[in-house]
Amino acid sequence: MSSIISFIIATFVTIPILGYLLVFIVSKQITKQHKKSVHLALDVTTLLCVISVHYLILTIWDQSFLWIIILSMLILAMIFILIHWKVKHEINISRVFRGYWRFNFLLFFTAYLVLTIIGLIQSVNQFIA
Repeated sequence: MSSIISFIIATFVTIPILGYLLVFIVSKQITKQHKKSVHLALDVTTLLCVISVHYLILTIWDQSFLWIIILSMLILAMIFILIHWKVKHEINISRVFRGYWRFNFLLFFTAYLVLTIIGLIQSVNQFIA
């Protein structure tokens, strides 16, 4: 049973788009609201993308840069809070966090795509050489 759960988790971490699709489909069936389902699926996929980027880096370079990922996320959160405070002169934490989390999705999904391409190129080069 634990091997099945491990396989499912590993699949969603390896291919976070499947996690997006699963959450979107289930959420859409439950809520019947397209926009809310997309947002929920993006929120869940953000966490999957962060974990995926960590494991892709670990696979490609045999080094863990998790501390850099966490540090960059913390610095990014501080920048988002500072910008929101400068613009609005008041901090609305839920709004700042929502924007920060969605920006993290864009950042880490892009990093996921770039690292996947780098990993594929590196694998092809090792196969050819």
